[in-house]
Amino acid sequence: MEHTEIGVVHTSIVRADPEAVAALSAFGVATIHEAMGRVGLMRPYLRPVYPEARLCGTAVTVLLQPGDNWMLHVAAEQIREGDVVVAACTTETEDGFFGDLLATSFRSRGGRGLVIDGGVRDVADLAEMDFPVFARAINAKGTVKATLGSVNVPVVCANALVRPGDVVVADGDGVVVVPRERAAAVAAASAAREASEAGKRARFRAGELGLDLCGMRGPLAERGLRYED
Repeated sequence: MEHTEIGVVHTSIVRADPEAVAALSAFGVATIHEAMGRVGLMRPYLRPVYPEARLCGTAVTVLLQPGDNWMLHVAAEQIREGDVVVAACTTETEDGFFGDLLATSFRSRGGRGLVIDGGVRDVADLAEMDFPVFARAINAKGTVKATLGSVNVPVVCANALVRPGDVVVADGDGVVVVPRERAAAVAAASAAREASEAGKRARFRAGELGLDLCGMRGPLAERGLRYED
């Protein structure tokens, strides 16, 4: 499968292990990004369309053409319980590709949300539905249904490679992509990182400084930091 394919729908994809996806859903984007080696983030211009939005699921990918949301309707048929639709475009666009009607369709198929490098609308309805969407823009401008794209091909969404079946996690800190074959290992690493941070948090609460907890004083002195009365 090549991301440049146009006019194809791949109906059989390999999804990440559901237990690994469930484990990843317990962690925030920042934790997963750090635990994975500080990779996998989409660009920070993708923002939740309402403050409480959060999602975690396996990717059904869509390659859109600018100003055309036809392939989102095609993608709805491919959604299975626990999927997140990840939509990229062949060029930069902020048109309003998605609204409450498609959200209703996606949810009826078991969809957990949408990440789109484009615009969406009907955000008050999306918030009332609690259907999480992370988008490049909010834009009332509508789209047509006239040009073929593709579904379930590798896409580059906001600078991140997403393959069908990869795990996508999004919250107020951003959007991160976990390769499907690494999902269980990244979940374990995220749990270890959270445990470590819990210990540090307790020590910070007790008044200990990061300078001492993280051994910063020596390296700072080596760089020439001086303290003067």
